[in-house]
Amino acid sequence: MPAICRDCLTTFETTPPRCSNCGRPQILAHPELFSLSIAHMDCDAFYASVEKRDNPQLANKPVIIGGGRRGVVSTACYVARVRGVKSAMPMYQALKLCPDAVVVRPRMDEYVKTSKEIRKIMQDLTPDIEPLSLDEAFIDMTGTTKLHGAPPAVMLAKLINRMQDELGLTGSIGLSHNKFLAKVASDLEKPRGYSVIGVAETAEFLQNKPISLIWGVGSVSQDALDKAGIRVFKDLLRWDRRDLSVRFGSLGDRLWHLARGQDRRRVTANAAIKSISNETTFSEDTSNPDILDGHIWRLAEKVSDRAKARDLAGGVVTLKLKRADHSLLSRRLSLREPTQIADRIYRTARNLFDQTSHAGSYRLIGVGISNLVSETNSHLTGDLLDPNERNRAKAERATDEIRAKFGSGSIVKGRSLR
Repeated sequence: MPAICRDCLTTFETTPPRCSNCGRPQILAHPELFSLSIAHMDCDAFYASVEKRDNPQLANKPVIIGGGRRGVVSTACYVARVRGVKSAMPMYQALKLCPDAVVVRPRMDEYVKTSKEIRKIMQDLTPDIEPLSLDEAFIDMTGTTKLHGAPPAVMLAKLINRMQDELGLTGSIGLSHNKFLAKVASDLEKPRGYSVIGVAETAEFLQNKPISLIWGVGSVSQDALDKAGIRVFKDLLRWDRRDLSVRFGSLGDRLWHLARGQDRRRVTANAAIKSISNETTFSEDTSNPDILDGHIWRLAEKVSDRAKARDLAGGVVTLKLKRADHSLLSRRLSLREPTQIADRIYRTARNLFDQTSHAGSYRLIGVGISNLVSETNSHLTGDLLDPNERNRAKAERATDEIRAKFGSGSIVKGRSLR
């Protein structure tokens, strides 16, 4: 069957045990390898990989990205993940599992910069790129074979090699015939994975896979599906399309199609972004206001960093809270002027939190902005009831410049340590 060497990019019509050109065993083979063109690229432990790249002394050590001992894990390298460390886990718990871990505070400015460098490499392949976050994107390579003189599968392998050679980072590729399956494929063999799901094998591949494989199906939806006896994809095949829609609404119709490996969504470059948000789920429910305040600040800072990276500002701030019983609270407030300033996002979200009736503990918290506009139209007058807001915004801009020059650890707010 068709194959390529992932190292030297030599192509083969029949699969060799090793590459006859470079002698290496990194052979990727699949019957539909040269006919598929929809891909998902996901960087491997992105934040931690950037830190290891910039500090070689961390190369073989377990690295956790996050706040102080009372904070939470933002992400962790694979060495730490093997020990059981997971994203959103309380730092004290992560350090119990991995006491020799090196804890590094996030450097969002560096992650944003590196993300833009990855994007430039992608743009050499095709303009049809749909970013999902700083470290992952869908890529549509349809019709590019003549342009590059090689099929998409080869150029995607070249993308990963360039990321390694030019940026010192690794990534995983999922190649398939639609977005849903491409994203599923990219998670199959991480890190440094390259997986292919073809048209002919789709039904067999999916039938015994858990419903949790579907991106965007949360714990509440999974609970509802479980009660209906739907745990794996083949369970969905027993349901009529109309019955699924009646029982689960728009999700039901989507599930009917995904159960059959159908996803008609296009890879949309430069799609209008409706909102920017970030949330974290706690491994242990908490009602501690200091810990929750620290989370609100860190989430606001992440939302701000992503808004700044896209030159966007939001006119509405949203606070999302999920209680221990899975009941969801959502509070939002329209601003006088759009903003991308972390301080203002945080203060607004914190005010929404203070105005909420707190009964019991929480398992999830999220902060977001919506009603997005270009940054040039943002923060024109500030809050007239808060005369110090403009000064805080100027201070934050100055802080951004210092961090860009000396690293995000050069200036850290005390509330981020909670």
